[in-house]
Amino acid sequence: MNVRHAHWNDLSAIVGIYNAAIPGRIATADLAPVSVESRRPWFAGHSPHQYPLWVTERDQQVVGWLSFRPFYGRPAYEATAELAIYIAPDYQGQGLGRFLLDLAVANAPLLELKTLLAFVFAHNLASLGLFERAKFQEWGYLPRIAELDGVERDLIILGHRLVQGDRP
Repeated sequence: MNVRHAHWNDLSAIVGIYNAAIPGRIATADLAPVSVESRRPWFAGHSPHQYPLWVTERDQQVVGWLSFRPFYGRPAYEATAELAIYIAPDYQGQGLGRFLLDLAVANAPLLELKTLLAFVFAHNLASLGLFERAKFQEWGYLPRIAELDGVERDLIILGHRLVQGDRP
């Protein structure tokens, strides 16, 4: 397995993996596939030095990705990042998500991040378990905030504080 920073020529594979998650109504609030073109600004917002976008490869094929992105877009939150992890359907359940998440937690201090967040639907038990095993805790619960095919769904905010005891 190889993990590296994503390149522009990976965007199609990244979008394909993301779009594969949409029909399951478990991992994303998008209801229809997104286009490569629509994801160009999102991709451009990543930087290997602060908010990276990593891909994992098997047999020279992108099979998963993890992104860091700014939380809330305000300067005071610069040391906080939201994580997203998506794994191609044929590669789920093989430990790739855990590997990427552990790598993100280990590398976050090098990115000058103090806090990591994840927003996970309450019915996405696999992702909740993944983040809980990585020491993320429930920091917020938003009941019935999303509607997926006529079913209202809850969203859980998970957080992991990487720096302890630094309050003034």
